[in-house]
Amino acid sequence: KLLMPSGVPVFLLPLLVLIEVLSYLTLPIILSVRLFANMMAGHTMLKVFGGFDVMLGIVGGWAPLAFIVVFTGLELLIAFLQAYVFAILTCIYLNDAIHLHH
Repeated sequence: KLLMPSGVPVFLLPLLVLIEVLSYLTLPIILSVRLFANMMAGHTMLKVFGGFDVMLGIVGGWAPLAFIVVFTGLELLIAFLQAYVFAILTCIYLNDAIHLHH
């Protein structure tokens, strides 16, 4: 019932089942890649501003250093938000897996 909703024509059922199985199998991979990309983007941004800080030296390095401090706080907030979204999505998918009746 989960992979074959009611009202679907019989000739579309094999294609629909294949698409649904692939979507359920690839969902953890997609969520993992999304989480990794968000974490990697923050680390890359900090690395770039760290390079600016080293290049500008003592005279102009205070601005990139201030950005690094602000972006570290922003990255911490984003990490908490990503953990929250990941936990909520995991609970939703587990609830759907346990309660297959709808």
